[in-house]
Amino acid sequence: MNIVALQWDLAWEDRSANFATVRRLLDSAPPAPGSLVILPEMFATGFTMNVEVAREPSPSPVEAFLSEIARGHQVALLAGLASGFPGARPRNEAVFVNPEGRIVSRYAKRQPFSPSGEAALFEAGGASVVLEWAGFQVSPLVCYDLRFPELFREAVAQGAEVLVVIANWPSKRAEHWVTLLRARAIENQAYVVGVNRCGRDPGFPYPGRSIVVDPHGDIVADAGAGETALKASLDREALVQWRRDFPALRDRRASSCPS
Repeated sequence: MNIVALQWDLAWEDRSANFATVRRLLDSAPPAPGSLVILPEMFATGFTMNVEVAREPSPSPVEAFLSEIARGHQVALLAGLASGFPGARPRNEAVFVNPEGRIVSRYAKRQPFSPSGEAALFEAGGASVVLEWAGFQVSPLVCYDLRFPELFREAVAQGAEVLVVIANWPSKRAEHWVTLLRARAIENQAYVVGVNRCGRDPGFPYPGRSIVVDPHGDIVADAGAGETALKASLDREALVQWRRDFPALRDRRASSCPS
């Protein structure tokens, strides 16, 4: 599977500017048809707690844009947005769009970030999502989810082989970002793709460091600190062989607690 991770300085609460950057990055380095193109968490607005700005209206301009890009480049897209269900709190979602431009899956962030107030403003998701793309089983997660290894283990128990974390992860915790992504890959014998923003918003600077980690925990692609379209190719046979040769997932035992 070919991965294209887009990393840039998200324009704060400005959908049109972010749409233009995505178009420019993909036009300057066109992805191969059938690639999985990944955009950061809440890519169209930044990680704003202004719910009325973040929430997608109906019809959704972000969903229409993603559909256009997927069809135009004949790729799948995984991207972050705030859903806009009327009368309810929005959900911080990762949506999967197929090359026909249809949203075929939605994952809602299960661990809203309480220090920012997100947990009070956004509804938490309730279940893992695992979907098939290019011969792999793929599971999306969102930012703060990364600190909760049980969410990753749950996805792997459902068959996940590629764990994709989209984020707005700040510079002051950049080492945690890299360390936790590598740990999730090692313990789950899975590819882990972390897609972060760079630049800064009104509150924080962001380090970039979108990376692709192989099932051994080795970083095989690293976007560094600036704007880029990071590309990598994932080898499913290598993943399957490692799980076969070193069967840690097979050997795991159910935990038990005293009643």
